Amino acid sequence: METKTNGSMDTKSSSVENGQLPDPSHWAVADVVNYFKATGFEEQANAFQDQEIDGKSLLLMTRNDVLTGLSIKLGPALKIYEYHVKPLQTQHLKSNAS
Repeated sequence: METKTNGSMDTKSSSVENGQLPDPSHWAVADVVNYFKATGFEEQANAFQDQEIDGKSLLLMTRNDVLTGLSIKLGPALKIYEYHVKPLQTQHLKSNAS
């Protein structure tokens, strides 16, 4: 990922780096929004903007936070958590453990 002049990361270029998910721990709110837009959740990405979810907040989110705290429909919320938030959290924990 490339760092932009505003300090945010370019998450649109690829959602997977070197076969691994990116580490969002340093993402700004705009990076989180761009990540979800790039993964096909354009409409739902605005919920992350509205709630000011940055990378560190994203890594702390529980399933319940995603399902109820973002005010998005249940179907997309489940997919966002299971296929994006949870794997990003798992990858972050693995990379920090090694």
